[in-house]
This record gives sequence, C-alpha cells and structure tokens, in this order.
Amino acid sequence: MTAGIAYVDGPRLARALVAAADWVAAGRDEINRINVFPVPDGDTGTNLNFTLHAVVGALHALGDAAHRGPPLPEVASAAARAAVLGARGNSGILLAHFLLGFSDALAGRTRASIADLAAAFRRGADRLRDALDEPREGTMLTVARQTADAAERLAPEAPELGEFMRRLAADAERSVAGTPALMPLLAEAGVVDAGGAGFARMLEGVVRLIEGNEIPVSAHVARAPADLVPAARVETAVERDFRYCTEVLVRGDRLPAASEVREALHQFGGSIVVAVTADILKLHVHTDTPEAVFGHAARWGRVEATKADDMRAQHRQLAHPERQPASVVVDSSADLSDAMLAQHRIAMVPLQVAFGATSWRDRIELAPEEFYRRLRAAPELPTTSQPTPADFARVLGDAARNADEVIAVLLSSALSGTFKSGIAAARAAGLDSVHLFDSRTVSLGVGLLALRAAELAESGWRAADIVTELNRVRGQSGMFLTVDRYENLLRSGRVTRGRAWLAGMLDLKPIMALDDAGRVVPVARVRGSDKVVSRVLALLARRLMPRPRVVRFGVAHANAPAVAERIRAALVQAYRPRDCFVSLVTGVLATHVGEGAWGLFYQIEDGTPTHLTHGAIE
Repeated sequence: MTAGIAYVDGPRLARALVAAADWVAAGRDEINRINVFPVPDGDTGTNLNFTLHAVVGALHALGDAAHRGPPLPEVASAAARAAVLGARGNSGILLAHFLLGFSDALAGRTRASIADLAAAFRRGADRLRDALDEPREGTMLTVARQTADAAERLAPEAPELGEFMRRLAADAERSVAGTPALMPLLAEAGVVDAGGAGFARMLEGVVRLIEGNEIPVSAHVARAPADLVPAARVETAVERDFRYCTEVLVRGDRLPAASEVREALHQFGGSIVVAVTADILKLHVHTDTPEAVFGHAARWGRVEATKADDMRAQHRQLAHPERQPASVVVDSSADLSDAMLAQHRIAMVPLQVAFGATSWRDRIELAPEEFYRRLRAAPELPTTSQPTPADFARVLGDAARNADEVIAVLLSSALSGTFKSGIAAARAAGLDSVHLFDSRTVSLGVGLLALRAAELAESGWRAADIVTELNRVRGQSGMFLTVDRYENLLRSGRVTRGRAWLAGMLDLKPIMALDDAGRVVPVARVRGSDKVVSRVLALLARRLMPRPRVVRFGVAHANAPAVAERIRAALVQAYRPRDCFVSLVTGVLATHVGEGAWGLFYQIEDGTPTHLTHGAIE
C-alpha cells in the first residue's frame, strides 16, 4: 500500500492486515499490562496477537498478495473466517465480529473506495455491538463505534487513502484516551481500555505501512511497573468473578443463531461472546464449569476445539510480578489444593483423562468432583495419558519467563510417561533453564516435594541447590496405598485376575508402597477394611523410627473422606507434624486405583540440607 491511492483491492487489504497484526504483536506486552476489564488477567494483547496471527496465516495461504493476488472479497472473507477460528479470549472474539461485519460490507466489490471503507467500518462496529450480551461503554465497542463515526465524517473530505487513515487512527487514539471517563474501573487503575487500545494499534500499524515506517515484528514494548494494577484490587476482582476463561469451537450444518447460544450460556457464567458464520460457531464464556459448557456445546454440532484458561492463575502472576531465582511446576497428579498452588505460585501442567472418545485436561477441564460423578455413571473405566507437548511447553515457558530457572516436580517416571514428555517438550521449546525432577512417587508425594521446592525458591535458593535438597528429602520419604476394589488395578495389570478373584473372596485388602525407583510394590495384606488403617499406621511407625523432628503428611483419598479424616486425626495426635494435608485424589490416580482407595504420604525433612554444608546461600 502506498500514499496517494484512492482505493483498496485484495492485495492492499492483505498487506494492511499483516501490518496491523505485526504492530499489535510489537505492542503485545503493553496491551497486556493495562488489561483490567472484564477481568484483570493480563492477556488481552496476547489474545489479540494470537487472533491476528491466525488471520495472517490464512492470508498467506491465499497466495502472494504482493502481485495480482486474490480478489478483495476473498481476502476479507478469509480474514474474518480465520479470526473466528483463531479467536482467543474476549477481545479476540470481539475483533472477529468486527471483521465479519467489515467483510460483509465488501462482498461483491473488486475495489473499495474511501466511502466503501467507511461503510465497512460502520458494518463492523454494528456487528460487534450486536454480538454483545451486555454491552459496556469504555471498551473496544466504544472505540470501534467512534472510529466508524469518524470514518463516515472524514470520508467525504479525504483527498486520498493515506490521509484518511492517518486522521482515522488519530481519532481512534482519542477514543481510547476517553475510555476511563466511561468506565470507573479503568480510571481507578489509571489505564485505558486494553481491547480498545489494541483496536487503535491495528490502525496505527496500517498508517506505518502507508508511511513506510519499519514495523519490528519481534519487538515487545518494555513492561511498565505493574503497580498500576494494585494487587489488592486484582484479588478482589478474582473473588467476585468466574474462574475459567472458556472457549469452544463448533462446526455444523445447522448451527443455532448467536442469540440462542448466548441465552443458553447464561446458566454457566458471564462475559459471553458468540460468533456464528456459515458452519462455524465460536463461543467465549467465563465460568466455573468449563466441562459443562463443552458438553452443552456438543448439542449444536461437532466440537473441534476447547480451551479453559485458569484466570486465577493469571491473576496470581499479576499480583506477584517480582522475579524469583526459581519457579516450580507440577503435573496435575500432585493433588495439592488450588489454594496451596496459589499461595506458593506453583504452576500446573494437566494430564489427560478420557471417558470413551472424549478427553479432558485433568483438573482444568475436569474437576475431581466431576470425575467421580462420571466414573459412577460410565459403562467403561476411563483412561489417562500424559500432558500434551503443547501444554507442557506453554506451562514451562510461562514459568521460565517469571524466574531465572524452573524446577518441574513430576509424577514417577516408572508409572507414567509424563517425565519423558516433559524432557521432550523442554528440549523442543529450547528451554535450557528447566530442571525436571523425577519425584519417584505419586499424588501428595509429588505435592509435598513441590511444596518444599517452592518454599526454598521463596527463600532465594537457586534451582540446582533445590534439586539437591529434593534428592535428599525424597530418599527419606514414602507412601502406603490401599484400594477398596480390584477392577482398576486388574485392568492396569497390577494384579492378575486370579489374585483379584481370590482376594475378593477372602476380603483381603492390599497395602502397597513405592520402591526406590518409584514402582508400586506390595508390602502387606489385611483381611477386612476395618484393620487396614491400624496396620498402615503400624507400618508407618516402623518407618519413622527414630521419631523425626520435622515431618509432613498427606492423606489422599478417592472419595473416602471419613477414612481420610480418621487417619489425619491419628497422625496429628501421634506426630504433631509440620503439615497434614487431606486431598481428594484427582482423576489421573483414581482411574487406576478406583473409588474408596486412599494413600498416606510422609516426607521427613530432618537433617542438614546438603546445600548448607557448602556455605551460606549466595
């Protein structure tokens, strides 16, 4: 696109959209920083960047727009469709709606005059407004509408396209500057609306293209002090909002109207945005029950993609922006509570749980309570699998950006491919600062080691020293596990069918432990459930001789709260531990041990940490 022209065709629109995307990418961090509405999750710039990246990919697939290239309607339609398919977050879906309207206005035109572009801005702004269930002024809605007003005002007097776009971008900036006056939340935080700022930045990118200014694609605006979004106010927003930013992509020949979808989603949460075009439905909702949203969306067509981002985890990052020498990551089998993960800023990568052909990300898309409800109704036992490489790379990468090094404390490599998957993901993503630690245990055994690592990181320990200490503590920690039924162990190959039948006939309950390699091994059998607790406590007493000075316990149960509480009370009375956590086992472990199972985990922290024998912490 060059100055002095009076129309836009397909190649020019394609180049303009690429320039807009590149300039938004360059300002991604700044847009993230000022993000406080609808929730202060610090991802508006990222979401707009991903959405526009999908647009750019679709445009490249059309062919070389620098020469004759595809016609204008095809470029506009491809951009809008790609935005719907690739939309991320509330802001991404709003932008997709604008591009849908913009595209509709250009249908059937080989060239668009300045007046045609003004009409396209108006159609885009109207489409965006109609998509909102609860329109709020002071947002991208306001900026898009006021930009459309300016386009209609400027079009008759603009001598050529370059001057039109310069004036339009200036008007969009003025609109963004006025957003705090329309929304007290923005004024309180001392920022403008992030979505509106992203919209205006797109226009600025087009102007930079017209004027021949360089657009640094890989640049990122330096992060300004995070105290513009006070931690106390962020936490208040978390308490009153839903937990998961949830998105679903559905394909079908007979999709419902957007208004019908919005009405149906009210039962699940708020911040609802819906885009429907041809055979594609994209929905966005903030909810506490993403799995229920996914299930409901399946009624409308074929669910092709889902996403459920934990906004509370995003909030925690904003509330604690300071860098640490090391950050800690666990997989979802660790069974630490959400509150404990939040308190110590421990990131979590989810394993996969599948009922039949449908798979969910453990604890993110399928909470433990929902897992047990499904387990009781399922005709077949569920299956599990390790985290996806994409999830691993994302979580490890985020952790690496917030600390000098990362320690990932993971499920025993003798029981799962999770550890090897983590190694592969870190290597593929080029994350040299990641230390992967094989816990050689499961459930709260993993969680207790991760907690120890997080506490040391908070004290300023370096990653290598933390790993050395984890090795020491792991060597004096252990587990006792028992199951109430044999079906799950039978399928996993832990017991033979004959042994399972005989044990069932004799009412024998197994007691298992982990060997030094992290493999499950039998240690005892007890006849009758009533005797299992006392036998486990007796076995524990032998392990804890001489009596440790500093010990932590964890009791993890597969829907057996009464037994878990009995064990907790006995442990507290007998040992006065530093901690004694009780946790409902997540679906990953419960799949293999079945309902009624429980495990007792202990972690002895006596002795001088190896690191301290070499001098003071530097």
